[in-house]
Formats: sequence, structure tokens, C-alpha cells
Amino acid sequence: MAPRKRGGGSRGGGLSFIFCCFNSNDHPEITYRLREDFALQAMEPALPMPGYDELDGMFSELVDELDLTEKHREAMFALPAEKKWQIYCSKKKEQEENKSATSWPEYYIDQLNSMAARKTLLALEKEDEEERNKTIESLKTALRTQPMRFVTRFIDLDGLTCILNFLKSMDYETTESQIHTSLIGCIKALMNNSQGRAHVLSHSESINIIAQSLATENIKTKVAVLEIMGAVCLVPGGHKKILEAMLHYQRFACERTRFQTLINDLDRSTGRYRDEVNLKTAIMSFINAVLSQGAGETSLEFRIHLRYEFLMLGIQPVIDKLRSHENSTLDRHLDYFEMLRNDDELALSKRFESVHIDTKSASQVFDLIRKKMNHTDAYPHFMSVLHHCLLMPHKRSGNTVQYWLLLDRIVQQMVLQTDKGHDPDVTPLENFNVKNVVRMLVNENEVKQWKEQAEKMRKEHHELQQKFDKKERECDAKTQEKEDMMQTLNKMKEKLEKESTEHKNVKQQVAELTARLHELSTQRQAAVVPGGPPLLPGPPGGPVPPPPMPAFGGMVPPPPPPPGGMMPPPPPPPPPPGGPPPPPGRAPIGGIPPPPGAPLGSSLKMKNIPQPANALKSFNWSKLAENKLDGTVWMEVDDAKVFKILDLEDIEKTFSAYQRQQKEADDDTLSSKKVKELSVIDGRRAQNCNILLSRLKLSNEEIKRAILTMDEQEDLPKDMLEQLLKFIPEKSDVDLLEEHKHELDRMAKPDRFLYEMSRINHYQQRLQSLYFKKKFAERIAEMKPKVEALTKASKEILHSRNLKQLLEVVLAFGNFMNKGQRGNAYGFKVSSLNKIADTKSSIDKNITLLHYLITILEKKYPKVLLFQEDLQSISVAAKVNMTELEKDINNLRSSLKSVESELDYQKKRPQELGDKFVSVVSQFITVASFSFSDVEDSLTEAKELFLRAVKHFGEDASKMQPDEFFGIFDQFLQSFAEAQQENENMRKRKEEEERRAKMEAQLKEQREKERKARKAKANGEDDGGEFDDLVSALRSGEVFDKDLSKMKRNRKRFNNQNTDSNRERPITKLNF
Repeated sequence: MAPRKRGGGSRGGGLSFIFCCFNSNDHPEITYRLREDFALQAMEPALPMPGYDELDGMFSELVDELDLTEKHREAMFALPAEKKWQIYCSKKKEQEENKSATSWPEYYIDQLNSMAARKTLLALEKEDEEERNKTIESLKTALRTQPMRFVTRFIDLDGLTCILNFLKSMDYETTESQIHTSLIGCIKALMNNSQGRAHVLSHSESINIIAQSLATENIKTKVAVLEIMGAVCLVPGGHKKILEAMLHYQRFACERTRFQTLINDLDRSTGRYRDEVNLKTAIMSFINAVLSQGAGETSLEFRIHLRYEFLMLGIQPVIDKLRSHENSTLDRHLDYFEMLRNDDELALSKRFESVHIDTKSASQVFDLIRKKMNHTDAYPHFMSVLHHCLLMPHKRSGNTVQYWLLLDRIVQQMVLQTDKGHDPDVTPLENFNVKNVVRMLVNENEVKQWKEQAEKMRKEHHELQQKFDKKERECDAKTQEKEDMMQTLNKMKEKLEKESTEHKNVKQQVAELTARLHELSTQRQAAVVPGGPPLLPGPPGGPVPPPPMPAFGGMVPPPPPPPGGMMPPPPPPPPPPGGPPPPPGRAPIGGIPPPPGAPLGSSLKMKNIPQPANALKSFNWSKLAENKLDGTVWMEVDDAKVFKILDLEDIEKTFSAYQRQQKEADDDTLSSKKVKELSVIDGRRAQNCNILLSRLKLSNEEIKRAILTMDEQEDLPKDMLEQLLKFIPEKSDVDLLEEHKHELDRMAKPDRFLYEMSRINHYQQRLQSLYFKKKFAERIAEMKPKVEALTKASKEILHSRNLKQLLEVVLAFGNFMNKGQRGNAYGFKVSSLNKIADTKSSIDKNITLLHYLITILEKKYPKVLLFQEDLQSISVAAKVNMTELEKDINNLRSSLKSVESELDYQKKRPQELGDKFVSVVSQFITVASFSFSDVEDSLTEAKELFLRAVKHFGEDASKMQPDEFFGIFDQFLQSFAEAQQENENMRKRKEEEERRAKMEAQLKEQREKERKARKAKANGEDDGGEFDDLVSALRSGEVFDKDLSKMKRNRKRFNNQNTDSNRERPITKLNF
């Protein structure tokens, strides 16, 4: 038995769902209310009414199954007890009647599949066709009236796909039959509730297949399809789906343009279409929904764009002809179409400061555009478009129309696309982003100007950034020096106060001892026998000094050595001014020294060596002293003979000291014009030096000033100083450069740099001192954290009670588990801590002794787990290598002594103008010495604490280093934390499994309730009907009432202001 319809149409049980609230700017919403004529048919319950408490419980279950809103629940519970009992009995009786096989979706889905398999009606009898239609109508009724669980079950079994497949596979006879209409009705009934509607809209092909049904000649089917599609336009996100569906139908029906079939059906006036007002009303309501919803709600351009498609298809004459039907509902839709068009054209005319734009007149449209574009930068491009349109193909054959279609669609994209490149319509070009194209067509001259301006600003920014960085470095250096100075002063103040206190105490002790000594002397004088030797006279006014201790051998003992254990080496003597020292041999006494290479002794003759015309590259040999020539082979050779054989010009040409900047040319006139540079140092060394100077970007004078002033302005970064130390002028370089100092202007840049730097007194020592000064704070900052980490880690490990308790527990574990010689221990090596995790459980291989130890600690010794917080410095101390740290300290000490030696040397010589070495370095040495001594004292303390810590744990202090000792604890801490986390994870998994096992029944019940809640109202009182209300409001035109009233008021106001305005279509045609 098919499900019966309930009283009151498609609504029963006293509830009605009324569509209301249509606004122009908001999507229509569905609201619910109880009907005012709420009443139940009088019926005599078959069973006696139970007690009030039992009835309330039964009725409460029924209301919960309905899943009503709070307002409806209150209304239901407010009913009298008799009506509650009637409703309960009615629902139970209805559920008993609907227990047949046809009340479940499986039956209808099987019927749909079998009917779809028989694609033609030609072989069916009339009774069979009626039976098929009756089955589909029964499904439509069930989708409207059955409980919500029926609809949910139908959706879960993919019943919608069965209907769509049936629609796709129908032959012509089925398409024109009542079966087609009933199938569309099933979809409409399915969309009558929110869950079914969402399922239809989310289906990828549903709307497209529904649109295909417009190809039928069955008017009822067309009306049903148009009502569904019009209502979908009003649903959020549905408007674009409808446009896509119409584009799909254009390809399906082989239309020239979209909406062609609609306008044709709207214009039909013969045969059964002559008086068919319902179809024409459905078409007009659909057209108005497409124009006014979606992007058309806010975009004038989009409405004009879509309306133009209808106007091109000739809708305006058809609308004028439809007035003859004199149907109020149809006239309502016609009025809305024309009123919306008039409003849009009025808004468009205001943009051009015109009363009206005749869009049918090409000349008037052109004049408006030309007037708007005249005297603008875009006018030449407008004329270019027109000129190129003249050259477009105009023949009627071939693909001429496609060129104009392409131009049309490009212009449409320019009008419709948003800033993000999105298009509300679906017909224009794909992957065509107007914004990106326009960005590519920016004026090239502007781009060039912008690039030049940007490059100029980039250079200025770079220069300013360099100046800023320089000032920032200078400021940071000064700030750091100030902070170091303040720290040093504070520490010196504390030390001075401490020493003053000690000095005061010592002074007091000395005074006490002196008084005691004086007292003893007095007693001694009193006890002397008369006639004895006289006492030594003491100092006047003071006590008698004690007799001096006898020195070794009767000599006065030498003074104590200075601190440090050794005398500082004397500073090297300064080189004589004016160049390098004279060569070894007999130094001349007065007079001018002989030229290089000339013999100095009287026994050797002066050699007659040819002199080159230009300077040559030097041969870096080691010259043998003349006093060592006797008896050697050099007394038997004569190079004067060789000069006669050699091609001296070729040697001069090959080894010339001048480096040409351009290629050697054969023409002597060209060669004489080429620029020459003199370079006497090694080529590779000169090249590397040149690279360094180009990176430094300072002149020789600026470098010299920076070195003399100890870089007060922070011109020389630390990395550049490190590179400069690699290019200290060597003695051989200085000798060669001195020989060619008269050609200084022609020297290459590296040679000139080395020569200028060699003129600075003690250049190498100054540079090293400057580099040490800049790196000192950084090196101290690297050492301090390591020393502090050693100190803190040693203290933490010595004083941690929790660690001591942990070792106690581990010792107990070890003695309990080990027997024989391995057991009965009083202690263990700390390295054994990292072997705890090696012992695995016999029950579970994933559990180790460490896991078990942590479990015991959590239960028995919870405070011991805090030992990790006690040892926070261990990880840093484990990375400290004592050998490297002591090596760094020694290097720092030796470098500091070198700077002090250079300072002593510079103090003894006269200061040049601008030389600030003494003042800057003196101040630096004061701060650096104290900082270094502070680090040394801290390291000594750290060593003592470390030795205590190692001995505290019974380890060998001579073999154990900090990185090894603290590394053991660091590794144990990491393993302990990992095992602790693994225990926590295992505990959580166990708790989760127990919770899942314990609550399995409750969760099953809860899932059942959730499934019922997701499905519809179990007693048939679903939220269906709102889609029908939406369709009804669209069919009657109520959805456009508010917009229509507003446009009428605006039109009336406009007509009063412009009584003489000329309209293309008289407004009097509208039937207000």
C-alpha cells in the first residue's frame, strides 16, 4: 500500500511552514509558525489515556523525535492532555499503516532502476504506463509526507542519481509523458527540505540534467523545471549554477546563444501555446530571477550585460505582445522586468550626464562614448580600436562572426571582472585576467622612468645605509666600551674597598706588633747586665727595629721578581728613519752610502753592470756577503762576459716592471700612448691585495688615519682587519718599493698601498693591537658562558638532594638485581646511569629498567623527579672542552702582553700628529686587564669546583674532563625525559583503551541519537514545504514586490522632475 496523503494538503499534524520575508538585498529566508487554525480532527483513541506522568513521558519522546524548535516544543507541551493523547495515537497509527514494503526507499529505487532499464514506452500497455506513473507519483508523495528518516535513507541509497539517470536515458515518448513531469516533481519534493535541497545543489550534474528537461514539449514539465531553476537562483550560491546549467543546455540543444529556447517559447502563440499563460509566467519569473539575483543584486554592469542577451533575442516586442493576455500575475512580472530596465538605464544615463540613452541607436551610443573619451589620454586608443575594427573581416561566410565574438567577449571581461579576476558570468573567455593584462601594458616610458628613479633611490639608500651602519657600529663600539669601563670601574671599586679594608686590618696588626715589640725591647733593656755591649740605636721617635736577617754570603738579597714569574722582554728598537737598515758588511762611517750592488771592500773592483732604460721586475735572491767570497766558486766567475752575449733589450721587454693596461700593439706610436703602471711585488699577492682594497672602499690616507687613531670612527670592520693582517709589507717588498719611491705616482694600487703602510711606524704591531682590541670583547664573551656553565653545573651536581636520592634508588636496584661479585656494592660509576636503559623487561620488550624506575619514582619518590630542574646547566657544561678553553685563555694572555709591550714602546717615542695609539690603548689596557683577570679568577674557581664534583662521585680527577663528566649526566637527562614521555604515552593509550571499552554502549547509543538527529523528524513532521513556498512566491511575483514598489516610487518622483523627458518605451505601458 502506497503512503497516504495527510490532511491539509502536504502538511499534517497541525504544523505549517510559511515562506515570508523577501527583501531586495537579502536572500529569502524560511521561517516557521503554528497555524492559527491549529486543530485536530475529533477522533476516538483506541486505547485508554494513561496517567499524566506516563503521558508526558510518552509525548516527550514523540516531540524529541520531531526535533522541533524551542518555540514549537513549548507550543506542543502547552496542549491539553487529551490533545496530546490524540496526537500520540494518530502518529502511532500512521506508523503502523506505513510499515508496508512501499514505505521504504529501497522499493522505489528498485522500481526506478527497472523502469530506466526499459527505455521505451512503445512496448508497454496503457495500464503499465499508468502503473509506472503511479509508482513515481507515490515516490513524490512519500518524499513530501514520509518521516525525515525516509528522505535521509533515500539520499544515502543515492536515490537522486537513480532519478537523474532515468531522466538522461528517457526516449522521446517518455520525455513527452506524465512520467517526465512526475520525475521532476520528485526532485522538487526532495528539495522541499534543507537536507534534500543541499544534496541536490551539491550534486555535480543535477542542475544541468534538470535544465535538459526544457527540451521537452510537455508544458507542465517545462513549468516545473523553470520553477525549480528560478527558486535555485534565490538560494545562496545557486545563481551561478543556473548560469552554468543554461550554458550546458545551449550545447545540449545546439542553441546559437543562451536563453534562445526560453524566448522562443515565450513568443509562441499558436496551438497549445496560444492561451498557455502558466508557461509564459514561469519563463518571465525565471528571467527576472536571473537578472535580479546573484551578482545582479549589486552590479549594474552585470544586469545590463545579461539583459542585453535577452534584448538581442528580441524579448522587448514579445513583452509588448504578452500584455494582450491581461493576466495580473503575468503583468506583474512584465512590470518588474520593464521597471528594472528603466531604472538601470536611468542610472547609466546619469553616468554620461544625459537624460536617456537610446541603446538601439548605434550613432547615439558612439556619440556618447566619443564625448566621454574626448580630450583624454585614452582617446587615441579609442580611435585605434575603431580603425582596426574597419580592418576586421566583414564577409558573411567563414569564421567572420567568431572574430567579432572574440572582441565582444574580451570587452565583456573588461567590464565584468572584479579586481581579483573573478567573473560572475560563465560564458566569456577562460583564463583571461584583465588586471594582469593591463598591468603588462603599462607605458614603457613610465616604467623606464620608474626604473631610473628606483635605481637612483636604491643608490642613495645604499649610501645612507652604509653611513648609518658605520655610525651604528661606531655607536655600538662606544657604548660597549662605556659599559665595559663602567663594569671595570665598579669591580675595581669593590676590589679597592676590599683591599682598603684588608690594608686597614694589616696596618692595625702592624701597630699592635710594633707596640708589642717596643714593650719587649723595654723589658730587654731593663734586664741587661751593666757593662754589656750597647744596644743599637733605634730610629728616632719610633720603636727599635728588629735585627736584619743575614743574607746568603753576606750579600743583600735581591728584590723579589715581578708578578708573572719572568721579566718582560725589552721592546724591539725602532728602525732608523728614512728607509730599511743598511745591508750587512762594513757600515760606512759618515758620507753617502754606496749604491746597491757596488763592492764595499777595497780588494774587489767595481763591476761595470749595464743599466736598463726602464725599471725591471726584481729577482728575489739572497745576496752572499762579500766577506764570505774568499775561496769560493764566485771568485772564479765573471758575469761581465755574459752581458755581451745576452739580448738585454729582450730581457728588459720581457721583465719590465711596467704593467700595461691594454694589449701590446706593434705600432710604436700606439704603444707610447698607453697608460703604464709600475708593480714590483708578486703578481698573485698584488691581485689579492687589489681585491681587498676594492672591498674596503677606503683610500690609503683614510686607512692610515684609521690605524693611527685606532679606528675611532669604525671604518675598519673586524673581517677587513683580519684580511689586512695578511698583507703586511715584508722586508723584501719594502726594499723594492724604496728603490722605486721616486716613481710613486706610477705605482699600481697594491704597490702604492704597501708603500704607504710601510711608512707607518710599527705598522704590523699597530694593526695587530687594533685587531686584538676589536676582538677582545667578543673573545671574552665566548669564554665567560663556558666558565660560568662549569661553575654552575659543578655547584648543581654537588648540592642536588634529588640527584643524591635518585642515585640511592638506583644503587638499591643494582644490588637487588645483581648477585655474587657484581652485587653488594657501595657505589657505582656515574657512567652506569646510561646503562639502565639497556636492561629490558621479560614481559614487554618495549619496557626497560629506566621506564620501570620512573614509574617507581612517580609512586614512591615524586620529589626526585624534580632533579632535572636542579641540573639546568649540565647541557651547556657538557659542551665545554677544558683543553681548548685553557688554550684560548693563554692566547688571550700572550696577546694582551704583546699589546702592553707595544704600548710601552710607543710611550717612549715622540708622538706624531693624529697618533692616538697611546691614549686609546692605555684606556683599553686598563679595562681589558681587569676583565681578563676576572675571567682567569672565574676559571680557577670553576676548576676547583669541578675537581670537587668529580671526587664527590668517586671518579678519577686526573682522567675525567668536563665534557666527558657532564656529558654522562646530559645523556642520562635526555634518556630520562624520553622514557618519561614514553611512559606518559603508554599511560594515555591504556586509559584511552579502558575508556573506550567502558563507554562502548554509551557511545553506541549516542551515535544512534546523532544519526536520528541528522535525519529528519521521525514522525513525518519534517521541515518540508519551504521550497514549495519559494516556488509559489516566485510564481506569483511576491518575491519582487518590495523592489517593484521601490522602483515605482522612484519612477514617480523622476517623472515629476522630468515631465518632458523622451523615453524609448512609454512608461504608460506598465500596468500599475
